[in-house]
Amino acid sequence: MRIVIIKSSPHKKGSSNLLAEQFVKGAQEAGHTVVELDAAHMNIHPCLGCEHCGMNGPCVQKDDMQQIRDALLSADMAVFVTPVYYFGMSAQLKMVIDRFYSFTCKLSAKHLKTALIAAAWDVGDDVMPYLAEHYKKLCRYMNFTDCGMILGTGCGTPSMTRGSRHMGEARRLGKSL
Repeated sequence: MRIVIIKSSPHKKGSSNLLAEQFVKGAQEAGHTVVELDAAHMNIHPCLGCEHCGMNGPCVQKDDMQQIRDALLSADMAVFVTPVYYFGMSAQLKMVIDRFYSFTCKLSAKHLKTALIAAAWDVGDDVMPYLAEHYKKLCRYMNFTDCGMILGTGCGTPSMTRGSRHMGEARRLGKSL
């Protein structure tokens, strides 16, 4: 299976990316091909809402979103990786998802498998539900099949994350596919 990982943390060695590394190790151990894209460090602009694409492309913007589009349309699975900022995904990941608009028809027709990997400092029960519900709604709307979520609470720093149970969870999820 070809898996595309879309990372969205401004911190290249941050907690969400550490969890993603473990997922990748597990997926590779299971024999899958993994492509990693770092949306937080790519040249991607917000959707203009111009309707030029008609939800079926092409987008009028010429930026690195084309690379993400091509990768997703050739993938079997997408993994969305994000730090949790104010109970939701990072702006960098949200911008990528908003730009799905220009290829919604093609992307939803693929019936991609997906997963969510998120890292948050807080350990409260009210930290992840909003992000998880947003992701589940995206899956329903885009005809994605959710294969799992790693909701890494208590992962505020890389050292906290390394010592958490979420590292093993992420690796097991990757290996289970």
